[in-house]
Amino acid sequence: MSTIVPEGYKATMDVCKTEQAIKFTKDHFEHALARRLELDRITAPLFVRSDSGVQDNLNGTERAIAFGVRADGDTLCEIVHSLAKWKRLALYRYEFEVGRGIYTDMNALRPDEEDLDNIHSVYVDQWDWERVITPEDRNLDTLKTVVRDIYAAIKDTESELAEKFHNRTTWLPDEIAFVHTEELASQYPDATRWQRETAACKAHGAVFIIGIGGELPDGTIHDGRAPDYDDWTTRTSPETRGLNGDIFVWNPLLEIPFELSSMGIRVDAETMLKQLEIRGCMERTELPWHKMLLDGKLPQSVGGGIGQSRLCMLLLEKAHIGEVQVSHWPRHVVDTCRKAGIPLL
Repeated sequence: MSTIVPEGYKATMDVCKTEQAIKFTKDHFEHALARRLELDRITAPLFVRSDSGVQDNLNGTERAIAFGVRADGDTLCEIVHSLAKWKRLALYRYEFEVGRGIYTDMNALRPDEEDLDNIHSVYVDQWDWERVITPEDRNLDTLKTVVRDIYAAIKDTESELAEKFHNRTTWLPDEIAFVHTEELASQYPDATRWQRETAACKAHGAVFIIGIGGELPDGTIHDGRAPDYDDWTTRTSPETRGLNGDIFVWNPLLEIPFELSSMGIRVDAETMLKQLEIRGCMERTELPWHKMLLDGKLPQSVGGGIGQSRLCMLLLEKAHIGEVQVSHWPRHVVDTCRKAGIPLL
């Protein structure tokens, strides 16, 4: 996607006011999230050992930035892509009980990001969170309840931001809708993933798209997901599968579907083996993290990531994610934004 320049766009805050609003947004949202999901804040790693199995492999093709630790015999470590698996390990280590969980600031680098545009950056910052559940909680009702709580925290933040900074507006719908990827594929059989997400966001304003990563009836997938954290194969009904998904809202400034969060019920041992086989990754069963899950040591959990810069960009009505974070941008992006009066940090 090329850089979008909204017609007549003019930043309504200078840099200092923007930074104040970013801090207000982040502080308020993380407190609202922690309260609604009963989460405690913990400290998280910037990198993990390459041989631990803790790295989020995303779609399996993205390169992780790796380096050797000289003081430890050049042990190879990698900058995280996300903390999808590390958080579940933390729940085990810190002995969290059912119904409680953790959240943390996750900072990652994804140099293989295909598009560096209004909403995609090499630098990724998220609130990564994870909560312990029971085996009986591994169902769609649990997932929907958590999604509604997260969306309520977003709405809380939107309202508080509008009151604090009087030139802000509120536009997000009161409720979030739910739609399955198989439903979208049936409604729009000839459409691309982007076109289906656009249609869903235009129709609902805010929507949780369920079942991302699992095979659709035509043999395709809506989008890629790693096989060893989200459960995207368990059938939730005879017609649908998947206990994961993404939160999308309609971005009225850019006029595009806007992903805020990826999340889901996590795999149990049986589901992980099934998904590893589907993706041809059975060798991962020999990694330490995967062995712990297969041995029944890791708790059942639900978790995900919520984009910090994405949420700030949306609620502060910014045209480019570079207005709320510092990253690397190709020269043509810098030039386009400068000519359009879009102030990159």
